[in-house]
Amino acid sequence: MNRISTFRAAMVALLPLAAIALTSPAAAQSPTASPAPAASPAPTPVPSATPVPPPAETKSPADSPAASQTPPPAAPVQTADPFGEPITLEPKKVVMLKGNANWDAAFDALIEAFKQLTAQLGKESVKPSGNPMIVYTSTDDTGFTFIAEYPVDQDVKNLGKGMSMGNSPDGKALKFVHRGSYDNMDNTYEAITNHLDDKKLEAKDTFIEEYITDPLKTAEDKLVINVYVPLK
Repeated sequence: MNRISTFRAAMVALLPLAAIALTSPAAAQSPTASPAPAASPAPTPVPSATPVPPPAETKSPADSPAASQTPPPAAPVQTADPFGEPITLEPKKVVMLKGNANWDAAFDALIEAFKQLTAQLGKESVKPSGNPMIVYTSTDDTGFTFIAEYPVDQDVKNLGKGMSMGNSPDGKALKFVHRGSYDNMDNTYEAITNHLDDKKLEAKDTFIEEYITDPLKTAEDKLVINVYVPLK
């Protein structure tokens, strides 16, 4: 028996003893008191006049402190991220770098591709005109091939090894949003697959990730990535 149960049992045992003590004959009997002599009536005192206090000043509801305070503005309502939003992708001029990687080192390979493109753009004094993207061109159980892309407003004349100019994918697609680390994207893609099955939609053999947060400067668990699934 634990300490709490022991304490409760002791309290229950004490209750009958208290009831017996209150109803015992010794407690019920008391000596009879002799009658006290009658007291002579006391003269009735004459009440003195009591000054009537002035009526309290009443305040209208508008004068109260609570009414004079302006209520704080309501907090903005945060809407949920779009999931399966139909959109039309517009082609963008991009500088690109093809690559391949194993799933075990997937994010490291993407970061390395982004670093190479960023370094080349810096040498040519060309600033990106949009967010970096990854276009997955094929996948299997062990790895994948991809194209890393940066949108630009002008042609990059001097390109590094494996780099080229081109256009980003275009056409009808569905937009999904992922927040968190790259390793947790499996959950997002599983939800995307379920969404396509529920809607009976057929996707192309590619998908695009647009990195809304800079993947070179943002902590991996703070990433925000738009996932675009082109439709047939």
